[in-house]
Amino acid sequence: MASLKDVAKLANVSLMTVSRALNNPERLKPETLARVQQAIEQTSYVPDLSAKKIRGAHASPKTIGVLALDTVTTPFSVEITLSIEETARMHGWNSFVMNMFTDDNPDTIVDLLLSHRPDGIIYTTMGLRQVPLPAKLLTLPCVLANCESVGEQVASYIPDDEQGQYAAVQALLAEGYRQPLCLHLPADHLATTRRRQGLERACREAGLDPDTLEHSYMASGDEHYRDIPSVLLARIQNGIPLFDSVICGNDRIALMVYQTLLAQGLRIPEDIAVIGYDNMVGIGELFLPPLSTVQLPHYEIGRLSALHIINGETHRETLRVESPFLMRNSVAHPS
Repeated sequence: MASLKDVAKLANVSLMTVSRALNNPERLKPETLARVQQAIEQTSYVPDLSAKKIRGAHASPKTIGVLALDTVTTPFSVEITLSIEETARMHGWNSFVMNMFTDDNPDTIVDLLLSHRPDGIIYTTMGLRQVPLPAKLLTLPCVLANCESVGEQVASYIPDDEQGQYAAVQALLAEGYRQPLCLHLPADHLATTRRRQGLERACREAGLDPDTLEHSYMASGDEHYRDIPSVLLARIQNGIPLFDSVICGNDRIALMVYQTLLAQGLRIPEDIAVIGYDNMVGIGELFLPPLSTVQLPHYEIGRLSALHIINGETHRETLRVESPFLMRNSVAHPS
């Protein structure tokens, strides 16, 4: 990363002049200020806000900077950031979080992050997605948590969605269910594609053609959770469902399924089995009956990402973290 000295050398001015350009630009001649600003641009220099770290760099604990994209809208992200903080503390490191929203200027937020002089960066997002990486992030050790890079080869820790859905559907079919209704997340979600792959693998192993099943994809936007009841009701004729189970894209879909089935006088799991996905924080066991679902491993993703930085790991692979199936009481067991 460029230093104040690099800027001064390129602009052919003193360190004091660079400092004035940053803090009191009105005290410089316009041509001098322009030269310093050009040097700052060329070196990608970011002003250091962490004065304490400058004065005592060798005595200060190392720090992980967390760049969090769109994470304040979901409780799952709390697990990732909490895990990063706890893991950092256990190893004598500090951490801080910089939130970034979709309409923010990424360069501005990244500059602000780098101005605190972290020793490594974790980039995390709400929901599994592919992200472009600002080049400046790669000037420091960088790892992705719950996301993948569009272009650069960067280490990533993500849920194993294919295996998680495979385990859930395998367990469902092992109990004798053969007519599941599949209510997927929006088709353009990265997780949707991988989870369907796991579903299809489990079906084929059980001798069931996944293409003969009913598949419905939710439209994008939280308001479309309200569409779930009509999807179910269209497949219930004279009070008799045309399916024996429902495979839900997440636990919020499962919540809508519970409400709709119970309102129709159908029992879970005696009449219809239901499985979810996510193990929604603090909610899964509050379903009546408790919801069988897949645990998204956000805490473990945060821990592994922090250790990647702390231990100075250098691999650039995408590592899939186990997403275990939690069998509860929404699936009936043959007597």
